[in-house]
Amino acid sequence: MVQVARALAAALGALVALLAALSLVVPLDTVAWVAGLAGGLLVTASVAHAAPGVLGPADLVTLTRALLACVVAALVAQGVLGDQVTPLLVTVAATALALDAVDGRVARATGTQTGFGARFDGEADAFLLLVLSVPVAQEHGAWVLLVGLARYAFWGAGVVAPWLRAPLPRRDWRKVVTAVQGIALVVAASGVLPTVPTDAALLVALGLLAESFGRDVVWLARHRAGAHAGALGGRRLPVP
Repeated sequence: MVQVARALAAALGALVALLAALSLVVPLDTVAWVAGLAGGLLVTASVAHAAPGVLGPADLVTLTRALLACVVAALVAQGVLGDQVTPLLVTVAATALALDAVDGRVARATGTQTGFGARFDGEADAFLLLVLSVPVAQEHGAWVLLVGLARYAFWGAGVVAPWLRAPLPRRDWRKVVTAVQGIALVVAASGVLPTVPTDAALLVALGLLAESFGRDVVWLARHRAGAHAGALGGRRLPVP
């Protein structure tokens, strides 16, 4: 276990070092540095706000993934400026995706599974998908942004309808769907496939995402109705 403040300070230092190392390969413009560091500050501030006093080994793996997503954000910003960053972007993103299969196993192996760890894992996934969807949308159409924005749209809907923020049961299918999104976006970003099969893969990924979120919304709606009915059934009538 590592104290949160110490872990986050080390994480920000590592992010600066990574961006500096990348600058030796692809000179990063100020915009790229701002994008990467802004992402890092957002991640560390969020963890500092939500984490318990210490981070377990699995949390540290997830934190590493989140920092790699910040590096991807910097490369995406550099790519928007017209520089060729695709090989580096794909390499860093693929590494972050590979680590997604590690943190859960580490948590189970060390007996350090927590509610915070599960939420952090999901948010790290969502952040990476959002960042990756930007360059892919430039090549394949703005509709690809739906992949990256889905998690945040669901969160926004929960602000309007609080019942959507109720805890959901564990469902391993969500992790499968997330992995499919990440793989589809990385393949699309790499440009290794022609346009038609790439678009088809992205559409399949988006369809799976819609199915997964739709199933969660249906589950929440049914249990909201059940909880409401239970509350009415247990309510005592006023005595005349």
